Amino acid sequence: MDDIVKAALKKWPNVPDCYEWLALDARGDWYMRDDRIQAAGPFPQVKGSRILHDKLKEFIHRNYDHDERGAWFFQNGPQRVYVVLEAAPWVLGVQRGEAGFALDAHTGQPVHEVRATFVDEHGRLFLLTELGLGVLRSMDMDVAADALVAGVWPEPEDVAFADLPARFGHVLAPRKG
Repeated sequence: MDDIVKAALKKWPNVPDCYEWLALDARGDWYMRDDRIQAAGPFPQVKGSRILHDKLKEFIHRNYDHDERGAWFFQNGPQRVYVVLEAAPWVLGVQRGEAGFALDAHTGQPVHEVRATFVDEHGRLFLLTELGLGVLRSMDMDVAADALVAGVWPEPEDVAFADLPARFGHVLAPRKG
């Protein structure tokens, strides 16, 4: 967490939390969801405005965390902005590299260990890593298939998408309370 964020938390400790204004899709893109967008429908059916500003995305990534409920948030100064997740807390990308396959998270963090793999009823690939559960970006499925065939990652287990949050301790759509 940024030092400026820590200082703001000390200075203004009682700022109310914010819900449903920020979302993360299964491609690793962030979306702002104002009142009008929220009224138009739930995420991801109605996404909102994609955040394109690189410095803002970097700030979100550095201050992305979760609470004791498994609800993920962006600590924006003194305000905790809870994130609606389309699929999982982490969105993972995989590339072929000189030393095999390289994984990273949507935040830019490298991923070093794949502990388990899962395929849901929609054909999405989820990886359990040292960061936690992540969904693989759909555009990387061909490289991921090569990693699975090569035996670099464990054999995928079939899983119902609805079972993932309870099993891995994350909240897709945090609510106040």
